[in-house]
Amino acid sequence: MSAEKPDRNLAIEIVRVTEAAALSAARWQGRGEKESGDQAAVDAMRKVLDTVEMDGTVIIGEGEKDEAPMLFNGERVGTGNPPEVDIAVDPVEGTRLLAEGRPGSLAVMAAAPAGTMFDPGPCVYMEKIVVGGDAAEAIDLDLSLADNLNAVAAATGREPRDLTVVMLDRDRHEQAKREVREVGARLSLITDGDVAGGLLAAWEDRPQVDMLYGVGGTPEGVITACAVKALGGAMLGRLWTRSDEERQRAIDDGYDVDAVLDVDDLVSADDCFFACTGITPSQLLRGVSFGRRSASTESLVMRSKSGTVRLIRAQHRLEKLRQYASVDY
Repeated sequence: MSAEKPDRNLAIEIVRVTEAAALSAARWQGRGEKESGDQAAVDAMRKVLDTVEMDGTVIIGEGEKDEAPMLFNGERVGTGNPPEVDIAVDPVEGTRLLAEGRPGSLAVMAAAPAGTMFDPGPCVYMEKIVVGGDAAEAIDLDLSLADNLNAVAAATGREPRDLTVVMLDRDRHEQAKREVREVGARLSLITDGDVAGGLLAAWEDRPQVDMLYGVGGTPEGVITACAVKALGGAMLGRLWTRSDEERQRAIDDGYDVDAVLDVDDLVSADDCFFACTGITPSQLLRGVSFGRRSASTESLVMRSKSGTVRLIRAQHRLEKLRQYASVDY
């Protein structure tokens, strides 16, 4: 039987979208204007998205939770020609990081066949745990974080003290922080942007992080799931409501707020695509750098069907971009 022929890799095309968003947003680095940086990224992302040969629908948009400018849920993007795809975008993952000139902001996008991405609806937040493939069978959101850390250590042939957990630095995580410290694992606290943390936890070729844990954005969780599939890692999530009213609204909309969701629940397709470009530098990627005549970017491009992960470093001649591109670079 002959092997299946490679088909079109959308990730190679959507990286142009994240590069454009990163280049535009980077002009606002450290200028203290979150919405201006986000708006620049949104505008650039939308313009380049509309050149991609696809019939895309935004399932995961950016901005509802913090009233930022956004590519809205339900917006149609692309040329309108096949394939039909669901789109998830985060034009600036870490808007505060960008505004304050701190490390770690990214431009992020994921795509999957139409009808395969989880729609968070009213559920803004999700409890998440992400690990590499060697620990895939060890994690369980119904167990304590300490039990999970001990199980991951056993599955990977190490001691808990050898593990590093990345977590958003939030008051809601005080108990989780105590559990990590009591077990003896190392803790890496981040101020914003847990997509990068999830990638590092799932990516066994970059062993800086062994686990992402905590309550973060549900949209970011769906985007992370696309990358986790490509990286061969594991992820579990559970919707986390902020009030009885929000919980009831989710239940009324048909969501099981107590269910544990795995990567197949968050994106059911086996062929999904992920791209991200660094805006400010981080453990994951270099940030945008501007020279006299050019700018450089560094991006990750992934496809789950093949398990291929590409690191793309690009140099962009600003004179050419300004002459031919519709984006204001």
